[in-house]
Amino acid sequence: MNKRISSPLYALVYTVTLLAIHTSAFAQTKAAKIDEVMTTANKYRLFNGAALVAENGKVIYKKGFGRANMEWDIPNTPETKFRLGSITKQFTAVLVLQLVDQGKIKLDGKISDYLPAYRKDVGDKVTIHQLLNHTSGIPSYTSLPGFQNVSRNPYSVDDFVKQYASGDLEFEPGAKFSYNNSGYFLLGAIIEKVSGQSYERVLKEKVFDPLGMKNTGYDRYGPVIEKRASGYIKTATGYLNANYLDMSIPYAAGSMYSTVDDLYLWDQALYSDRVISAQSKELMYKPNLSNYAYGWAVAPAKFGSVNIARIAHGGGINGFNTSIVRFPAQKHLIVLLDNTSQGQSLDRLETLLTSILFDQPYDLPRMPVAEVLLKTINEKGIEAGVAQYRDLKTRQSKEYDLGEDEINRLGYQLLRAEKVNEAIEIFKLNVEAFPQAANTYDSLGEAYMLSGKSDLAIQNYKKSLELNPQNNNAVAMLKRLESKPVAVEPKTLSAYVGEYEVTPQFVVKIFVEGDKLMTQATGQPVLELLAEADNKFIVKGVNAKVTFVKNEQGQVTSLIIHQGGRDTTGKKMK
Repeated sequence: MNKRISSPLYALVYTVTLLAIHTSAFAQTKAAKIDEVMTTANKYRLFNGAALVAENGKVIYKKGFGRANMEWDIPNTPETKFRLGSITKQFTAVLVLQLVDQGKIKLDGKISDYLPAYRKDVGDKVTIHQLLNHTSGIPSYTSLPGFQNVSRNPYSVDDFVKQYASGDLEFEPGAKFSYNNSGYFLLGAIIEKVSGQSYERVLKEKVFDPLGMKNTGYDRYGPVIEKRASGYIKTATGYLNANYLDMSIPYAAGSMYSTVDDLYLWDQALYSDRVISAQSKELMYKPNLSNYAYGWAVAPAKFGSVNIARIAHGGGINGFNTSIVRFPAQKHLIVLLDNTSQGQSLDRLETLLTSILFDQPYDLPRMPVAEVLLKTINEKGIEAGVAQYRDLKTRQSKEYDLGEDEINRLGYQLLRAEKVNEAIEIFKLNVEAFPQAANTYDSLGEAYMLSGKSDLAIQNYKKSLELNPQNNNAVAMLKRLESKPVAVEPKTLSAYVGEYEVTPQFVVKIFVEGDKLMTQATGQPVLELLAEADNKFIVKGVNAKVTFVKNEQGQVTSLIIHQGGRDTTGKKMK
């Protein structure tokens, strides 16, 4: 016979039990919401991978979606290993800070202090701190023109540093932020010099083994790695295998693989001093320019007037798209590992999952209308695509994402496919749908510029600038479009003729055709150069400029390509 116990202790136990049941049910409710979001995202091809979500330090959701190998129809699971891309940077930063804790590296130490063979003029200026927070001014090798032509080839660390991570400074170190894979490649080289071991071995001995991260490592093509996912590229009609990448190239900037469970172990370890000292951890999370710290972006998540501390980083590497998001005050965690390149879709998913964790309203993912319209345009033409968009817009279909960004993305997909006239029609649709959005006019202006319709380009850039006076791109484009052409003597043009080596695999050829100066880079179409001055030219149809450099004797020795806020030098070969 059961006898009811009536006591303060019983009341306490009863209350705690009810609280535990309530908390568990609440967590299950969140897990169900997360599953609905992720399942919908997979249905619309917005996610193909593995996901993990933790609340208050406890895993409430983990699941695999889609296929790890599409040829063999092998499913993704939480145990699937994915290439991480730039999530690797936070591990590189920790290795550096471990050496700082040991007194073997100083954050204000210079590159030359640790890599004596590195070029002195740059190595004596750039600090370890500036490499860690992307303010070094060293050109990022992944942004070098034609770099994709060398990414299949294996390199030793020293050879790669010499050829691709030793360029002229783009700005004074510390002056501004510019995301930089060269900086983290150099940090890997410094770790090896100081420790006397390979970067791969240091990672294993100092991080993976102590934390029990048995399913994490430095990815290489040769070894057989169980449950390793293949990488794919999403297209409008299906998937393609991602281009091969030799993993000596991403190195300390992006060479790791891992699982969602191992990244959870990593997250939990960062709440202790098991990896680095509390002092170094504080430095690792301290935001510098553009809210970037050491291997982490540190910027709050905003819910109305409330800001919640958020530490995160994404990764993108051939065929893979990854993200880790941490909310340290609540010990919440979101890990998304995808083996299909998806553009910005992980950002949208992160926002939805964050809203669920913090009990905020959210919408389910919707089918990207860009994919649907692109298929229609390719099969039936631009008129059919425009008609389909108008029909969906009129019906206010909730199944499709008809947002400004989606239509803009479609326009740029058409531009990349050299379908300029079709892109113009799509950008015009976006202007019609979002007449107060400055970016829609900016994109339409670019398409008109590429089609040679300068008057219409100017008109749209001016409208964009009217709506957003801070649009520096519109200012630059208007200056370029409205400038008067400069006549250059034929003799001067002839002096620029030759071949200029940017990298061993990327050469820019300059030649004269009639009275025009022309250029063709390795693997690129022939383009005309329009003079702004005797030695400065605009690349017609491309947002880039070229400056020719002479020595004291007046001989042309090199050219500088100005594009995307970066300057890249090519030395004249002949």
